Amino acid sequence: MSSTTPRRTALDALHRSLGATMTDFAGWDMPLRYGSERDEHLAVRTKAGLFDLSHMGEITVTGPEASALLDYALVGNLGSVKVGRARYTMICREDGGILDDLIVYRLGETEAGSSHYMVVANASNAQIVLDALAERAAGFDADVRDDRDAYALLAVQGPESPGILKSLTEADLDGLKYYAGLPGTVAGVPALIARTGYTGEDGFELFVAPADAEKLWQALTEAGSSVGLVPCGLSCRDTLRLEAGMPLYGHELSTSLTPFDAGLGRVVKFEKEGDFVGREALTEAASRAQENPPRVLVGLIAEGRRVPRAGYAVVTDGKVIGEVTSGAPSPTLGKPIAMAYVDAAHSAPGTPGVGVDIRGSHEPYEVVALPFYKRQK
Repeated sequence: MSSTTPRRTALDALHRSLGATMTDFAGWDMPLRYGSERDEHLAVRTKAGLFDLSHMGEITVTGPEASALLDYALVGNLGSVKVGRARYTMICREDGGILDDLIVYRLGETEAGSSHYMVVANASNAQIVLDALAERAAGFDADVRDDRDAYALLAVQGPESPGILKSLTEADLDGLKYYAGLPGTVAGVPALIARTGYTGEDGFELFVAPADAEKLWQALTEAGSSVGLVPCGLSCRDTLRLEAGMPLYGHELSTSLTPFDAGLGRVVKFEKEGDFVGREALTEAASRAQENPPRVLVGLIAEGRRVPRAGYAVVTDGKVIGEVTSGAPSPTLGKPIAMAYVDAAHSAPGTPGVGVDIRGSHEPYEVVALPFYKRQK
């Protein structure tokens, strides 16, 4: 297979049989939508949606010094994560630039003191993260293994998702907190059941063997048919995460930004013991951010109908005060929305006179605090 041929997930034939519009995403052939992206989006907000996320990059880290390696390689305090829990964190360069944002699961501990973690990277950065972890593992008694081919990943998201999953598993879902994971059997398939997601709704991500993916997809489809579950593509996943104010690597996060520039300085744990990659640069970035606040990530809601796109300038009184990072029509709000980094002086909700330069015309936008949408718990 040439490197230009997109990789296919274990569910590829199934997506095509459902009439999905496929797209190349980070080197994978992925379903963009099955029918109407608006309908898929609203199904997740009000009922449930089923996603194939098998393009995500799973990396297993094991060994007596697995915790120490991750504490050195990543900005978070991974040694303090309890078995069965997960943490959102980042991997940065020596200069503090963000290489990727990650979810790290602590899956187990042996009596001999060996820890077992799974690091989940974005598809577009999986190889970069794998290479960085392998390089940073030098001198640690720990193994870094590429497990991208060992897992398929299905997500069921939305208010009906707990009921759908409960009908297929004996696992204690009521006891499963947000950002936790437990091994269980779903529809007869062994799975890591994680209460995580990227939609702003309650939901679950199910890590299974690729050979079991189709059986699980069909079981979830049948279990959800009476409550409105629909298959969902990457297009509505993007509008869902945008409404929920969740950053996307390559848009809100990049190597040119530190976590402090992205307003996510809280993920950097300076209090942990020992050195970690980027500590010095991030210490400087933290104090810089206090003295001279960086641009702030805000929400923008259109007063008109024109949709802002990534890279468009945010303006006021004819001068540029920021840049749009993500924009789309919001099915929930019924208006175009965007996330943008703007100068701190113009970042307060309700700041007057802010617009987006859309092909030479300054369209008025309301500055709001993120997220645009928060589910009722």
